[in-house]
Amino acid sequence: MFEQALPLLESYFGYHSFRNGQEQAIRSVLAGKNTICVMPTGGGKSICYQIPALILPGTTIVISPLISLMKDQVDALLQIGISATFINSSLRFNEANERMYEAKKGTYKLLYIAPERLESPDFIKDLKSMNIPLVAVDEAHCISQWGHDFRPSYRHIQQMIDHMPQRPKVLALTATATPLVREDICRQLDIDERNTVITGFERENLSFSVIKGQDRLKFLFEYLKKNENEAGIIYAATRKNVDLLYERLRKEHINAAKYHAGMGDVERAREQERFLEDKASVMVATSAFGMGIDKSNIRYVIHFQLPKNMESYYQEAGRAGRDGLASECILLYSPQDVQIQRFLIDQASDRSRKSAELEKLQQMVDYCHTENCLQEFIVSYFGEAETKPCGRCGNCTDNRGKIEVTREAQMVLSCVVRMGQRFGKNITAQVLTGSKNKKVTDMGFHKLPTYGIMQNKGAKEVGDFIEFLIAQEIIGIEHGQFPTLFVTPKGKDVLLGKEQVFRRETVQVKQVSKNDPLFETLREVRKRIADRENVPPFVIFSDAALKDMCAKIPKTSEEFLQVSGVGEHKLQKYGQEFIQEIRAFCEEHPDYKSELEADSEPLKKPAKKTVGESHLETLKLYQSGLSIAEIAKEQGLAISTVETHLLQCAQQSLEADFTRLIPDEYIPLLENAVAEAGRERLKPIKELLPEEVSYFMIKLYVYHLSKTAR
Repeated sequence: MFEQALPLLESYFGYHSFRNGQEQAIRSVLAGKNTICVMPTGGGKSICYQIPALILPGTTIVISPLISLMKDQVDALLQIGISATFINSSLRFNEANERMYEAKKGTYKLLYIAPERLESPDFIKDLKSMNIPLVAVDEAHCISQWGHDFRPSYRHIQQMIDHMPQRPKVLALTATATPLVREDICRQLDIDERNTVITGFERENLSFSVIKGQDRLKFLFEYLKKNENEAGIIYAATRKNVDLLYERLRKEHINAAKYHAGMGDVERAREQERFLEDKASVMVATSAFGMGIDKSNIRYVIHFQLPKNMESYYQEAGRAGRDGLASECILLYSPQDVQIQRFLIDQASDRSRKSAELEKLQQMVDYCHTENCLQEFIVSYFGEAETKPCGRCGNCTDNRGKIEVTREAQMVLSCVVRMGQRFGKNITAQVLTGSKNKKVTDMGFHKLPTYGIMQNKGAKEVGDFIEFLIAQEIIGIEHGQFPTLFVTPKGKDVLLGKEQVFRRETVQVKQVSKNDPLFETLREVRKRIADRENVPPFVIFSDAALKDMCAKIPKTSEEFLQVSGVGEHKLQKYGQEFIQEIRAFCEEHPDYKSELEADSEPLKKPAKKTVGESHLETLKLYQSGLSIAEIAKEQGLAISTVETHLLQCAQQSLEADFTRLIPDEYIPLLENAVAEAGRERLKPIKELLPEEVSYFMIKLYVYHLSKTAR
């Protein structure tokens, strides 16, 4: 069955090869094995069940935790011609019944449901009357009490599977599962741990950074204004902070939306739609927002406050760059955030998990303080044994100069000691800068030797410097009714001159991606089509597809089909509109291609070998007389990859007789099938041919026809 997979990937999804881990997961499912697949967010987990759903008879059930994910994925599937629907609490009773009626008739290849539906005996009864070959469990870590987002309703999944007349296979998918959580998922869903597909947790298109000891709001405003054309998420720890940030951004004329659990359902849905449809460029939210959000063109995720654990952080940060393009994940660290998270953990109802949650919080703090590679820290946390520095995170690329600030640190420490180590940051900064605040004079602090010794600086600047000393563990915070400062053992060494203090220069705000006039033009085309079809723009094409159009400049239907993410269905629906816009742009900007190449970065980290680079090696082996199977063995590749290489060589008119790959006895059969079905779509041709005539042979034959007809 797997031989059908690559043609379906190409014709429906517009990709010419599988990503790392996808082929292994699909083969495992099609071989009838219960499987667990662990891939980072944006790694292409949905393909792992959508391709089997197209191949297997019947309807694949997808269990998904959030309404937004279902709607986005169903919209995307309908856009490429795959029958799918969802049933959840957003539907009226009659709508849900009508969809279930159609599902029982076999109308859909995929049916998305919320796990809570499995608590209904009537719903289980309806599922029993369906042909269900596969159950895909998305966000599978929710089934484990050891995970960061345990949902009791997930425990009904195995019970449902046990009740099915023909027991369906299970594919569990997650992005954030430690070894303990993976073991629990396998136990709960009856998965043999040998059927585990793990691609690694590293996201090679993301750069992580932690900003400490700087003015968070100032950094945020500068960053947003420098990247105003890009979509991003800002996470805050509390609803109150979300509301405050949202109002500040609006005052700065930044087009923001907001989302938290304290808002009404209608308001939350409206704000989410604004963000998904690119009507708001920034979403300010608590952790309530995002699980299952399929928006692929998020270029940055900024955590304004510390998350409670690494699982939450990596899942939230991982919402950036789902389309594979370079994106940033920034954490703005302040030591007082640790206490906010401690408070939230204390308020949690499940007291038995408090100790484990506090341990996870400490690991998050350790992440913020490490001077080693940030990406390496993350993947090590999730159990990867062999790790190496990523070469792109804030720590790996930090070449900022260091300034000695020992004397300034001693001034602050001396002031903290003379104030009795019983006061907070703000009043300490006021004393140091010589404020005439009534509280300062009433307490007699204006008589201290340290009063006004930093009067050449503003109280805000000194406050930021105190934050830096806290982050360096030179000053500690005692948390009572009001947080107070004290000098740590490390701070005492600084005060006594035994240790020096160095501060890195301020982190400069970067622009995530370079301006590209054609890309902006294509974004406008995408937005126009999305508004017309009432779907989010990323459902039409991802940013990665638009970038590939900018690189390939397709001016014909055949060229447009070579763009990554363009399948036959989208070619028919949108091809002409984009092609016309590209042609018009090139007429107005005849030097665009050369300017683009001149503007590209001269030095880049070498990429892993791709199909585009290795097809020439395959061609040499083919010209030497080796068969496809022999080439695959020689190169250590899948046969499907070798076929993709050879097809690419044919399309580039490279010198070789590719028609010898089609046995002579199949030529008349192909001729008749193409004459009857036409050459627009491959599937109707395949249905007229014997099983042994592969999609690869059909593609070669159709391409040969198009070439000779020119």
